[in-house]
Amino acid sequence: MAKGSRTTGNRGRRSEAGAGGSRLGGSGAGRSRGAGAKPRRRLVHVIAATAACAVAFALTGCAGSGEGVRVEGPSEIPRSQAEADAQGDAQGDAQGKNLNAGARPAPLPAFDGVRVNIAEGQTVGVGMPISVTFALPVPAAERAAVERQLRVTMDVDAEGSWSWVKDRTLADGQRVDFRPRTYWQPGTKVTVEVGAGLTRHFTIGRSLIATVDVRRHTMTVEKDGRTQRVPITAGAPGMETWNGTMVVSDKQRQVFMDSRTVGYGEEYADWYSYAVHLTASGTYLHENPKATTYAGRQNVTHGCVGLADDGTAKRFYDQVIPGDVVKVTGSKETVAVGNGYGDWNLSWERWQEGSALGRGA
Repeated sequence: MAKGSRTTGNRGRRSEAGAGGSRLGGSGAGRSRGAGAKPRRRLVHVIAATAACAVAFALTGCAGSGEGVRVEGPSEIPRSQAEADAQGDAQGDAQGKNLNAGARPAPLPAFDGVRVNIAEGQTVGVGMPISVTFALPVPAAERAAVERQLRVTMDVDAEGSWSWVKDRTLADGQRVDFRPRTYWQPGTKVTVEVGAGLTRHFTIGRSLIATVDVRRHTMTVEKDGRTQRVPITAGAPGMETWNGTMVVSDKQRQVFMDSRTVGYGEEYADWYSYAVHLTASGTYLHENPKATTYAGRQNVTHGCVGLADDGTAKRFYDQVIPGDVVKVTGSKETVAVGNGYGDWNLSWERWQEGSALGRGA
């Protein structure tokens, strides 16, 4: 099958449907330190870039139900907790380890019900942006003040930037993302502080970048310096797989896909296994029985990337984590920035332009 789930479809000539789940390579972001140097925690430059250049939504997909983008669990904080945490920050802890002590103003109303896509203590892939979403849209006039209360620190030197993103399923002003200039450096320890009451610590895992060439019907997986080539089948003509860079948001052992949710009538309605979730509109990389015949030869799906059911799909599924990178080449339309984590489809200069504080702030 192809891409999709039970939520809203794309606008345009064809539509997809997305699922819900957690949000989440190339060279690592930042410069390595000299031998024997002690790592220091650094405040990353909070500059940002444009998400206004979201390319038109137009491709099709499977229809799947299951977890997907933006179900972040206990990341949300109510206003009462934020205020209590702000008071605690001002006092500091007995050992003097509070990073926020004396450094944070009172939380803004925008931070009431704020969410962060990465869980406390999580290990993510090198492509995972930090995505902060708000219960209500933040007016343009207030976004600079909000950005000033967003802080990212890491134990390596790296340049990074916030950028306001028009999320496919949210209103303008409800999402702001942080990404490094290039992919995160494996092993990096990251802390994100949102307002006065929400902090997350996470780690960047090993690098895994999968490049899907739809013309050659092949996926090249680069992991920890090793390369593997896997035959695939992608979207058939008229139902092409999204082009561009996507980031794994989550994965499910099985997802129910229903063609009726993406405008394909009764073509399919079944469970598909080893489903790796790539976009909010419902793009998956998953096991597809048709791939056993057509992988490496012909594109026959409704937009997803299909892997054979001879163990190929399971082997890929078992090694993937949220934040891993999947790049599609040779297709037509580029996935929109706010359709899942399409952040890497903007140049660094365009990304920085999306900051309310301006480039180089």
